[in-house]
Amino acid sequence: MTTSRRTFIAAASAVSAAGIVAPFAIGGTRAQSATRTINIGLVGCGGRGAGSANDSLTANPNVRLVAMADITSDKAKSARDELKKVYGDRIDVPESRIFEGLDGYKEVIALADVDIVMFATSPGFRPRHIQAAVDAKKHVFAEKPTCTDPVGYRICCDANDKAKAQGTAIVTGTQYRRQSSFVQGIARIREGMIGDVLSMTARYCSGPVWYRGREGGMSDAQYQIFNWMHFVWLSGDQPAEQAVHNLDVVHWVMGGPPETCFASGGRFTKPEDSEMWDSCSATLAWSDGRFCDFKSRQLPQSASDHDNVVYGSKGTAFLRAFNSGTQIFDRSGKELFSVKGDIGAAYQQEHKDLVNSIIAGKPIVELRQTAESSLMAIMAREAGYSGQKLNWDWIANQSKLNLFPQELDLAGSLPTPFVRVPGTYELV
Repeated sequence: MTTSRRTFIAAASAVSAAGIVAPFAIGGTRAQSATRTINIGLVGCGGRGAGSANDSLTANPNVRLVAMADITSDKAKSARDELKKVYGDRIDVPESRIFEGLDGYKEVIALADVDIVMFATSPGFRPRHIQAAVDAKKHVFAEKPTCTDPVGYRICCDANDKAKAQGTAIVTGTQYRRQSSFVQGIARIREGMIGDVLSMTARYCSGPVWYRGREGGMSDAQYQIFNWMHFVWLSGDQPAEQAVHNLDVVHWVMGGPPETCFASGGRFTKPEDSEMWDSCSATLAWSDGRFCDFKSRQLPQSASDHDNVVYGSKGTAFLRAFNSGTQIFDRSGKELFSVKGDIGAAYQQEHKDLVNSIIAGKPIVELRQTAESSLMAIMAREAGYSGQKLNWDWIANQSKLNLFPQELDLAGSLPTPFVRVPGTYELV
């Protein structure tokens, strides 16, 4: 059986919305790798986390899962049992190595035999989880986005630099960086096939996103973590949680983050207690005159578009999402290059590259580039929320915005959710 992580996540999320973790199809052909055994600990055992573990186990026959943590142990146990059906004794997670609660990640990190800690919780936790793992000299796999505010961005940058200095790896879940159609297409852009890059468009436009209603007896913290997509401190809003993939491609093509951002957006259809906007449109501009027109939205009965287009002085490159592949044309419309996409292979390749880099003693550390892509999404969001034109130096180095709760208790209260309105929303 082969199952893409995207299909897996969609199926698991649909059932998780009802408060149940569903069995899922996993497996695939075992890729060849070095033989040294690598132990992983998984933090965040929902659809994304179990899918990441599955990808690593499929790509690396020398990997074992030895510890798990989630807000509730039931979710971890369910994921463990389903993985064990396929991978047998490579899933070596006794009850004593399943941890729950907000501090469960600390228990996983503290285990001496865990080589890689895999983080797939809601994004708001990511910077501090990564920081703790790096401080403990663990290797890391971190899902995207890696931060939801500028303070989290700076935590990630510090962790990136510390990992490099001490020789531990950090690989992130921006799978397009390892999808052959994107790698080959951007290589040809670099070689000059479309001439000088002048501009781009980047889109993550889709239908409505999932929503989980509050269940009886839930505290504020329990509810917001359960319905995490709809709270900005946890998800970063749609530009960060979903469209970061496109903005990472923009970062890749343009060679780094923009100098300025001007944005707008709003909300029309979200549930009353959701903090999310429905749409965000931004112009990202570089100092040399290049720019990107970026759009993200979640609206019912609206056209979908998830692709990236690069416009050059001699042609145009279409870097299409998922499995749609890459096409490059000259100015006359003649096709110069075409290749199919395979996103499932990319999901596995990121884990294979991580493990192989550890075994080779040449650990990959790529957190900074993903933190910058995540901050590009935050920059677009904050420019839209405020109605102000923002520059990179301010958002990266001066903004004091820190959305993570100062005191987070799973049974406790949290500030009342609110919708950001341009003209009244103040930048920090």
